[in-house]
Amino acid sequence: MTVHLDIPESIANSLRLPAPEVEARLRSELAVALYAQGILPFGKASELAQVSRHVFADLVTSRNIPRHYTDQELSQDADYVRGL
Repeated sequence: MTVHLDIPESIANSLRLPAPEVEARLRSELAVALYAQGILPFGKASELAQVSRHVFADLVTSRNIPRHYTDQELSQDADYVRGL
């Protein structure tokens, strides 16, 4: 399933962001909010934000959002460290 969000032009025009940054920033903000609420796991949140896991980790840390770590994520991170 693919979901498309339509942002009304009046809201898009009210954003205090340069037009080229709007989509990336909205993706990032949505990803952080969903992750912080425990709705989206870390890896999928970084995918939604279209940034690397490292960049997303920095973003989450900068906002003082605690990491939610599942056993599966720990296993994935361990595999990554081992180069698998």
